[in-house]
Amino acid sequence: MSGPMALEPDDGRGDTLALRLAAPDATLSLRMPWRKRPADDPVDLLAAELADRIGPAVHAYEVAALLESEGLTGEQIQERYGRPDLFSLAADLYGRVPRSFPEPPAGADPWAPDHIRCALRGALFALPGLAYLLTGRLWHAPHAVYALVVAGLLSWAWGQGLSHRAYLRLASGRREAGRTLLLGAPAGALLAAGAGLAVAGPGPAALFALGQSLYLAAAGVLLVCGKERLLLAALTPLIAGAAVLPWWEPGPLVRAGLPLLTVVSSIAVAGGAVRGMLRADAAAGAARPRLLDSLPYGLFGLSAGALVMQMGQRHPWAVIVLTVSMGPAEWLLYRYRGLSVAALRATADETGFRLRSARTLAICLGGYLLPLLPAALLTGTEPAPLLALAALLWAALLLQAFGIAWPPAAATLAAASAAGVATLLGPPPGAVLLLLCCGTAAGALVAGVLWLLGRPTAHA
Repeated sequence: MSGPMALEPDDGRGDTLALRLAAPDATLSLRMPWRKRPADDPVDLLAAELADRIGPAVHAYEVAALLESEGLTGEQIQERYGRPDLFSLAADLYGRVPRSFPEPPAGADPWAPDHIRCALRGALFALPGLAYLLTGRLWHAPHAVYALVVAGLLSWAWGQGLSHRAYLRLASGRREAGRTLLLGAPAGALLAAGAGLAVAGPGPAALFALGQSLYLAAAGVLLVCGKERLLLAALTPLIAGAAVLPWWEPGPLVRAGLPLLTVVSSIAVAGGAVRGMLRADAAAGAARPRLLDSLPYGLFGLSAGALVMQMGQRHPWAVIVLTVSMGPAEWLLYRYRGLSVAALRATADETGFRLRSARTLAICLGGYLLPLLPAALLTGTEPAPLLALAALLWAALLLQAFGIAWPPAAATLAAASAAGVATLLGPPPGAVLLLLCCGTAAGALVAGVLWLLGRPTAHA
């Protein structure tokens, strides 16, 4: 059928009726070439009363159902409205009221970010650095810094890969994810601590590398489990100790004891979180993901950490700026996904979506980089390489959020390798070299985002 079926014979009026609204509270009147309808026509009154519900109807049967729900009886239809039955009145009303199809209400954003959680995670990435203020004078040695850097890089690389694998296992069940964390977190801590011991040798620096590795492993577990507030509570002794340093010298015992208390607390809280996951029921027939699937995430963690460390050689404050910015970066990742879903609803063709996707990328990436410019100027950091590195990290994290892992890992690893080779062959890489390496890799990843995520199917 090409249109709605007539419910009563056409008496010649169907193609001559025209709807006219005289005023907001006036009745509907009809212009007819041979006669005028009374101003108080009850059918016009009923049409005006129900116009907002009759307009969206696609067939007169819907109007009939509406009239039934209003409680109209056959006697009322015949006596008040002068129609033989319900269906004839419904067809008359359907013809008098023009079609109006309002847009459906906008659905809830499935990627609405948790503002407090993102801000808290940004702070949690930076607050552990207070341990260096408290204990720096206790482990100072010729190779101590190198030991901490090596241990930190291995912890970051292992933590990125382990977190990805734990999230994959979490899709199967909490118990499976708990077993992954129970086995992987201690192994990563021992690997990083062993590397620190190999570089620094026995002594205070090796002990600090051990504490750093244990804390990073525990913190990774808590972040995967969504226990940010518990991790903040575990950091309370460290925060309190660093807060009193400008006014009080706590002494070696307190300087070493407060970070140790933080490490012990974080391990205890992480252990409790894993125990809770292990109490869950085992998933039947859960497939174990391949280790190779998590490798690019580990390589990205290693190369990203290496780039941040090389930036820190010239500008130590740049490390803090980038670390704190990870909270807003995560928030903007959620906003990108939410805006992309909104673009899907607002566009009708692929070209229109690509344009909106490019605009969304410009808004989110620009929103991340813009606050870093005054932060770089305030800390005396050269803005160009810092912004290039930040753009590289954010674009890589965005692709990883969509399960695209190898291109970000390859681009970041290439940038870190080029800067690292330059470091080995001469002095620390200058601003031009870091800008060139990070800028080239960032440009490649941004182009990849436009190409890979500019398709509607990537967000379906």
